Amino acid sequence: MVFLTAKMMQRTALFVTVGGLVTSLITTFLPHWKTMNSDLNEVENWFSGLWHTCLYTEEVGIQCKAYDSIMGLPMDLQISRVLMSVSIGTGASAVLAAFPGLEGVEMCMEPPGLKRSLLIFSGVLSWVSGLTTLAPVSVVAYTTVVDFWDEGFPDVMPRWEYGEAMFSGWFGGLALVIGGTLFFVAVCMGDYDRQTSSVPNSPQVKQKTQHYLKTEVL
Repeated sequence: MVFLTAKMMQRTALFVTVGGLVTSLITTFLPHWKTMNSDLNEVENWFSGLWHTCLYTEEVGIQCKAYDSIMGLPMDLQISRVLMSVSIGTGASAVLAAFPGLEGVEMCMEPPGLKRSLLIFSGVLSWVSGLTTLAPVSVVAYTTVVDFWDEGFPDVMPRWEYGEAMFSGWFGGLALVIGGTLFFVAVCMGDYDRQTSSVPNSPQVKQKTQHYLKTEVL
């Protein structure tokens, strides 16, 4: 395919990685990790996130309050805070490292193989960022399911359920993993193009030569 080149693959990987990073960043600060609606009081909706809890009522609207103490948080939320912070840091580093490694972006001093190394480094960081996003979201989802089906709680007692941020976190983590994989694919495509261009009798070189000769004749 004409459009499936290493250059296009690099830009696609960067675009997917940036999308996953932005989604993970938004997910980190959203209060909608878990939601709770009581059957006894249907006008109140509770939301819980990594940094604060919120209460929504029809009369007042939404009111949020930060957690009083980090040590008082459940263990899954403490771990999720750390992992999501690592995810944002590694994801931003992946984007910053990938930009100078793109074809067409010139640098003042460019040692041989530097762009290839930067793309590989960006792919590894994107994978780390994606996994550190998927892990806390999955842990919170697991604890939510366990608490929801806990038979020790009375049936009339409200229970936490999945919030919208859980799904956006899964989407952002998968996007980061896919973006990292596309960086590796772009590196492989670039290596293949360099190998074929170094062989004079390769079909790709012959095709380019024939196209050049036709252009000269015209």
